[in-house]
Amino acid sequence: MKKQTRKARVAANAVAILVAAMVATGPAVSQQITGVPGSPSATSTIEGGQIPPQPPKFGGVIKESAKDSKTWWPPRVVPPKGAPNVLLIMTDDQGYGVSGTFGGVIPTPTLDRIAKAGLRYTQFCSTALCSPTRAALITGRNHHSAGFGVITELSTGFPGYDSIITPDKATIGTILKGNGYATSWFGKNHNTPGFQYSASGPFDQWPSGMGFDYFYGFMGGETDQWEPYLFRDHSQIFPWVGKEGSYNLTTDMADEAITHIKNLDAASPEQPFFVYYVPGGSHSPHQPTKEWIDKFKGKFDMGWNVMREQIFANQKRLGVVPADAKLTDWPDSLPKWETLSADEKKLFARQAEVFAAYTAYTDYEIGRVIQQVQDMGKLDNTLVIYISGDNGTSPEGTTLGTPNQYTAYNGILDVPVQEQLNFYDAWGSSATYPHMAVAWSWAFDTPFKWTKQVASHFGGTRQGMAISWPARIKDVGGVRNQFHHIIDIVPTILEATSIKAPDVVNGIKQSPIEGVSMAYTFDKANATAASKRTTQYFELISNRGIYHEGWYANTTPPVAPWVLNAPMPPVNEYKWELYNLAEDYSQANDLAAKMPDKVKQMQAIFDQEAAKYQVLPLDNSQFARAIAPRPSAVAGKTVFTYTGENWGIPLGNAPNILNKSFKITAEVDVPQGGGDGMLVTLGGRFGGYGLYLLKGQPVFTYNMLTLLTARWAGDQPPLTPGKHTIVFDFKYDGPGIAKGGTGVLSVDGKTTRTLSVPKTVPFLMPADETFDVGVDTRTSVNELDYKVPFRFNGKIDRLTFNLGPSQLVAAEEKKVQEAVAKAKD
Repeated sequence: MKKQTRKARVAANAVAILVAAMVATGPAVSQQITGVPGSPSATSTIEGGQIPPQPPKFGGVIKESAKDSKTWWPPRVVPPKGAPNVLLIMTDDQGYGVSGTFGGVIPTPTLDRIAKAGLRYTQFCSTALCSPTRAALITGRNHHSAGFGVITELSTGFPGYDSIITPDKATIGTILKGNGYATSWFGKNHNTPGFQYSASGPFDQWPSGMGFDYFYGFMGGETDQWEPYLFRDHSQIFPWVGKEGSYNLTTDMADEAITHIKNLDAASPEQPFFVYYVPGGSHSPHQPTKEWIDKFKGKFDMGWNVMREQIFANQKRLGVVPADAKLTDWPDSLPKWETLSADEKKLFARQAEVFAAYTAYTDYEIGRVIQQVQDMGKLDNTLVIYISGDNGTSPEGTTLGTPNQYTAYNGILDVPVQEQLNFYDAWGSSATYPHMAVAWSWAFDTPFKWTKQVASHFGGTRQGMAISWPARIKDVGGVRNQFHHIIDIVPTILEATSIKAPDVVNGIKQSPIEGVSMAYTFDKANATAASKRTTQYFELISNRGIYHEGWYANTTPPVAPWVLNAPMPPVNEYKWELYNLAEDYSQANDLAAKMPDKVKQMQAIFDQEAAKYQVLPLDNSQFARAIAPRPSAVAGKTVFTYTGENWGIPLGNAPNILNKSFKITAEVDVPQGGGDGMLVTLGGRFGGYGLYLLKGQPVFTYNMLTLLTARWAGDQPPLTPGKHTIVFDFKYDGPGIAKGGTGVLSVDGKTTRTLSVPKTVPFLMPADETFDVGVDTRTSVNELDYKVPFRFNGKIDRLTFNLGPSQLVAAEEKKVQEAVAKAKD
């Protein structure tokens, strides 16, 4: 045996040390080491049971002098050889019948592209609401297991409902990042608790704390696409400033993702990326560009009933519903198209045109991101998962639709058609914040019953999905009918990347991932194989469903989601339905009366699953649970004091002036010329208030959801330079909800203007606006007076809010909380 040289012995020892360190938490699984161990170019995969892994011991030599020592670098962690890039895409509020790929009348060529290059899935389900679906999507656990039994704005102090993804449930971002992927998140984030949105954090529940190196998107359920409430990582940004009229977030987001992917490729061309791309389309507000709206002029004049029949025929032609599937009945609670007046048809057709334009526009921009991956030569080894919607189509536009969604959020549910027609030409522009009538939403969920928010029926939970991976999926254009759920995406990604679900993350033992991999469906030999998901529960606000081995039992919704404050029956008195999905794809033939024993069997399975996955306690208080106390930095405060300029404070951390008396006191130092600029504002174009100086004159504007604008201003000379105290004192005409009141504007103790208003905002100021002192960072509450940012050119020594008590009775308080919560889903 030849004697080893000293250099060889050092290298061998380094390899031994490296391997020992990497497998310290368990046996190696296809560990791969490249390069000379200890060299700057050395890389290694990790066993993956623990992330981050134990750091390897130094494998070099340290002597007194550097010239007698030997360097040794820890290897760079990389994914397994051949691991694909992952592009996980999900749109918003799009039911099964929306996309052309699944029979809809709205063209979605990008989703078509993925389906034709891979597979489309016909029995893939969500949770029926946005942030619960998203929590399940990124954790691989059921939404209650991940703390998101409801949206964060409805969170309560139970493990399944507190909207906190605990550290024992690491996200797919954390897992892939820990295994060497570059991770990024673009678009909607509705998984940070609403009580953690502020600059004070904590940030462990922001994307950065969930394993994503880069975040470019918006917080909460929705945002204005023209002037979005936008963040880069933890900081609010304003890329639309100076581009008004030409900017739209839908395009900007694609531009940002393209740039980011290109930068990753330039910096580290061999490193796989994981991009989580979740745009706001087609959640309200529906705000595509005029170019896209024009493409759909006249395309919906046939009405919702005929459109539904067209979609159903398309679905059968495409094979995305079975040939023997039934189109479910149209509900008596919604009007048929032929019963409408000419003006109603004109308005409602316009609403659908804009929704369709927004959907198609969103799909187009997604296509640009995918094309960039192809242009870099990386599409062949990229796993693309494109999910059409996080739940069914939204019913939150009310029965008539609205040009300003915040009127509906505030309980103004039926803005007359004639008033809405005044916005016909502007529908979808920055002058509107629109949503469409409920009947369109029901029709876009063809062939199923119900809509978003209804977890018991597939109209709320069935999503079109396509997956492509050219290097792996060869049955291109195939259709897969296995029953699967949103929690199955994480294990599918892990199997595709050959990465193990970790047992320990950051020292925390992990709870099991609850999804099952769908990768078995990639093979043509398994095209008709039995589903590996045999059981799945559904629950949202006590509407329940249970799937088990081809059967489905579910409760009947006692109240439609667009009906607020209706009395609810006890949760144990809901009626149950039963369906044999093997013979009844669309839940059209209820067998409950014929098979009561089967219903009881299915109910028992639901009860088992509910106990297992933190579903209990059931709560059907609709959105009233928002009144429950939860962590807040400003809970109970009645006096708020600010100095200097402060901006970007989220709604939940701002003084709440609704349904109460309040006083704003601004102690300011006015410059020469009388001063100009914003002192304090909350809200903007679609509702809010502002106290400001305009050419030296104090002004207070109250924008009552664009339905009424009140303006307090005196006619005295401009303020002299120096110290002044400006006060706006509002006395509320309570008790009661949305009452009027009288405001008094004064300067240095002298009244300058007294004015009364008949009504005030009852429930919610625009949630994608912020509370700003000394500047206005979003949209103006009075565009006739000023344009943003309208920074105050003097000095704010002190600005104080004094809030009176709420003047609501208990029943009204409940109603307020319901509407606030519903607005944020």
